[in-house]
Amino acid sequence: MEYIESYTSCMVVQAFQKAAKRRSGYWRVQRKVLRQLLWGMSSEGSVGTALVEVLCQPLTYHVQQYVFLLLSLSDTIGEHHPTRELVVHTTTLFGDLQSFMRQALDQAVATQALWHTLSSRPRDVLCIPARRLLQDSQDVPVTVTPLRAERVLLFDDALVLLQGHNVHTFDLKLVWVDPRQDGCTFHLLTPEEEFSFCSKDPQGKVVWQRKVTEAVCQVLRGKKDFPVLGAGLEPSETPTCRCAAYTFRAEGRLCQATYEGQWCRGRPHGKGALKWPDGRNHVGNFCQGLEHGFGIRLVPRASEDKFDCYKCHWWEGSMSGYGICENGTDEVYKGYFQAGLRHGFGVLESTPQAPQPCKYTGHWERGQRSGYGIEEDSDRGERYIGMWQADQRHGPGVMVTQAGVCYQGTFQADKMVGPGILLSEDDSLYEGTFTRDLTLVGKGKVTFPIGFTLEGSFGSGAGGGLHTQGVLDTAALPPDPSSTRKRQLGLGVFPVESRWQGIYGPFWAFVHAGCPGELQEALLGFHVQSSRALRKSQEYLCCERTHPEDSACRMEDILEELLQHREREALQQCLRKALSNPLHPLGKLLRTLMLTFQATYAGVGANKHLQGLAQEEVKQHARELWAAYRGLLRVALQRKGQAPEEDEDAETRDLQVHGLVLPLMLPSFYSELFTLYLLLHEREDGLYSQGIAHLSLFPDTKLLEFLDVQKHLWPLKDLKLTTNQRCSLVRDNCFLSATECLQRIITTVDPREKLEVLERTYGEIEATVSRVLGQEHKLPMDDLLPLLIYVVSRARIQHLGAEIHLIRDLMDPIHTGGLYDFLLTALESCYEHIQKEDMRLHRLPSRWNSRAPW
Repeated sequence: MEYIESYTSCMVVQAFQKAAKRRSGYWRVQRKVLRQLLWGMSSEGSVGTALVEVLCQPLTYHVQQYVFLLLSLSDTIGEHHPTRELVVHTTTLFGDLQSFMRQALDQAVATQALWHTLSSRPRDVLCIPARRLLQDSQDVPVTVTPLRAERVLLFDDALVLLQGHNVHTFDLKLVWVDPRQDGCTFHLLTPEEEFSFCSKDPQGKVVWQRKVTEAVCQVLRGKKDFPVLGAGLEPSETPTCRCAAYTFRAEGRLCQATYEGQWCRGRPHGKGALKWPDGRNHVGNFCQGLEHGFGIRLVPRASEDKFDCYKCHWWEGSMSGYGICENGTDEVYKGYFQAGLRHGFGVLESTPQAPQPCKYTGHWERGQRSGYGIEEDSDRGERYIGMWQADQRHGPGVMVTQAGVCYQGTFQADKMVGPGILLSEDDSLYEGTFTRDLTLVGKGKVTFPIGFTLEGSFGSGAGGGLHTQGVLDTAALPPDPSSTRKRQLGLGVFPVESRWQGIYGPFWAFVHAGCPGELQEALLGFHVQSSRALRKSQEYLCCERTHPEDSACRMEDILEELLQHREREALQQCLRKALSNPLHPLGKLLRTLMLTFQATYAGVGANKHLQGLAQEEVKQHARELWAAYRGLLRVALQRKGQAPEEDEDAETRDLQVHGLVLPLMLPSFYSELFTLYLLLHEREDGLYSQGIAHLSLFPDTKLLEFLDVQKHLWPLKDLKLTTNQRCSLVRDNCFLSATECLQRIITTVDPREKLEVLERTYGEIEATVSRVLGQEHKLPMDDLLPLLIYVVSRARIQHLGAEIHLIRDLMDPIHTGGLYDFLLTALESCYEHIQKEDMRLHRLPSRWNSRAPW
């Protein structure tokens, strides 16, 4: 086969004739030797012709002899001889080889003859040794529309249309024969052209269509057919999908771009890489010629070695869905796109090298910040929480500064205008109007922490200070700390249900579409390496990203698992697993919500006046996550053909939210949320710490006496409470088991678990008293409260006020009015009593006179 290919290639370009002509003197001497090698060679024949014969005739004769020998051998072997099948098969192979040689020689002769019929320019362009002519329109006439071709040539690697001196060449790897039938016409598709071949009669059409189809199939296989070109079952149409490289020439967005990858019917379709001469580079998935699916695009910037890198999902040629975009080394955007623009939820963050570092977390519309969003300016130490429009702060908003000063009002064109409020770190409150640079101007009222009020007109003083004229009221009493805590910003201004719809919107669109697997990654996002590492390799999809096809996170498996775990305990474990899995829709949802929570309340946003805003946001996220689970479960039931579950009433939903979802998701928000509680109750916790320090000076017996604990309840002798606990001794630590139990309240973040710790503490106190009395004893309230104060003082729990208020705000409403509510109220009373400045001058209030046991 290699010999035949090399020999016919030399024939096509007349290499033997040229060799004989160039060394004619040598070959005249060798003519006698050539005649000896050939049979029937005339003395008048040229040396070139002799070389053609001498290099072909021996091989032809050799194969022919083998055919004759094998045929004779097959005639002498009986029908049932064991080697009969082998000999017949070998005879067939050599017969096919003989036919192939004859066919290859005929093609070479026809191709060699073709070059003499062409002018020099087309011949120079087309003449390649390995190229063979398969069909010529001069033999079987055909016309091409809409292109006007004087002559059509079909080679084994290309389709050529000749128009005067113009040569249009189409690589057969990128030629599709359209299966549609239209009389004497058939259609061809190429990356940039669609044209029709029309013959005079059906026979001509069949010849051309068959020859083109065979040639395309052959070039896609990458080798000539053997045993015989075109033998066997002929394909009815060319393969639809194939891989090839092509450089676009027509004007348009792909002009001069080179695509290498998968094709379908003349269009990039599947996985591929697109490169432009200016350095732009797109690697990813394509559909009908357009970027569609996950893809990575590098766009060079004017400066050297800087690229804009877009790693995102595409829809019909435009960025759509989730994406990560690195704008050189200046900023990074992670979020959603629509029609190539930032649209929906996204985070834009400048890199540390940027001249003005800032970060925006929120909603976008048509490429501009619009809707609810958070902007942090680290240079100025400010954070804006509020509404945006057309890339500017517009609408209600809250400004928090690093100095602890907070503003709330209405913004327009990035500036606060009209009436608003100002809250300082010491809880001073200003209500009035501001200038655009946030200075006090016009009528207003200042309420000081001690209760004084100043009402009048404000303005800038001569020296740049504050000038005011008004009435100072000093008659008011200092406000209750609880009323100071009510000074929360943002409550009622930003409805909690609509703050982060840009996050929930794509999720619900995914659910309403039936959770299709191909959209899963666009919803969940992905991880990819940096653009610098990507540029170095340039391999297809050279990125480390999580694939939704992984068995652990396939959508079918996720939905199936939801169906199998619907009982409460199994469901709790299923939700725990889902929320901790970064590839699960619920896990991704939770991580995105964590990101927004940190952007709002961490760092500069850790301001006590935002505690209410954060608390209602956490509760809303729990409700939304439960609704998200119900949405996924509904899709799972629909896929199985089962009836959906009935809609829950509000009471059932709240039970599930507080009992199942909130304990599982709260650890993700606890750090930022508890910090806000610490800041809000810092003053009370400071007084509490002073009280604890004072009470720690008392010995146990003195403290029990000081707290009016009845002496018959004191453990005055050694008591071994349990086998795994230390003895509770007067000389050591009274009620030690209860103290150690209460200290565990800070080891969990779940409000229910904290209440269970408090319940066990109460049980340990009663158990100790019962052992002292030698009988089971239920403590009435006026006995329990002093004992609980003793245990709390010895437990020395830091920031107990913050713990109590967090439990109260996030506890399950089902416990309201029950034992947990009673115990928490008792703990609150203990906390308030310990805050008193001089415990020696205070006794428990007389209102604790009920001796009803609990």
